[in-house]
Amino acid sequence: MSRLGSPVALSDASITSSASAMVAAKRASRHSALVRITHWVITLCFFALLLTGIEILISHPRFYWGETGNDLTTPLFRIPIPSSRNLVPTGYAYVLPDQNGWSRALHFQAAWLTVLTGVLYLIAGFFTGHFEKDLLPAKLDRSWRTFSSAMVSHLRFKRPSEAEAWSYNLLQRLAYLLVILVLFPLVVWTGLGMSPTFTAAFPSTVILLGGRQTARTIHFFVSIALVLFLFVHILMICLAGFWSRTRAMITGRVGTRMERT
Repeated sequence: MSRLGSPVALSDASITSSASAMVAAKRASRHSALVRITHWVITLCFFALLLTGIEILISHPRFYWGETGNDLTTPLFRIPIPSSRNLVPTGYAYVLPDQNGWSRALHFQAAWLTVLTGVLYLIAGFFTGHFEKDLLPAKLDRSWRTFSSAMVSHLRFKRPSEAEAWSYNLLQRLAYLLVILVLFPLVVWTGLGMSPTFTAAFPSTVILLGGRQTARTIHFFVSIALVLFLFVHILMICLAGFWSRTRAMITGRVGTRMERT
């Protein structure tokens, strides 16, 4: 019989240790390099789009429906803020500094970078199985009971367990799919619908939306929905563990229990 200190026993222990290490490393893997890179590129672009979008909004805080809308047209609704242009009737006796020039240029640059990054993410997600594995709800979760349970947990701001924190529940998966497959394409579509150059080449882009001003109004509401998603996303990260989740999105791996303690 081999003793613990014998070569055979040491070899077996080494093999077992190596196998355990490989399993632990596999379990610790969280985000692929492509997911991490596209996540941070889109994050930076989103904040650039948000800042410049606010500046563009200030230049004309009035919204219309249809093809045309101008200073003399009755708006569908208005944002109760002063404008950066004195010709826009807002009810205020003063105007804000006009930053419309640089904000439009940066907005378009950030938008195209977002589109290219998003297309790369979508193509890679389908070919690598990322959507099916990480975002598509499992068959057992496609029920009203599971959905309502996840909704109640979120409304109660219940802190997820260690196992739950590192996997997306049904509500999170549906939210991500909504953003990736609905809101993101819609904000791109309505953005292109406001571009005279693009709509001149592809007029159906804006015709299907009902007009350039309709595209601008829809673009505004979709942007608000994306901002709300961002706030909820950050809140859930804080509840689950901000630094560990941020580190996982940077390094791609989940820290071991020893590293977290």
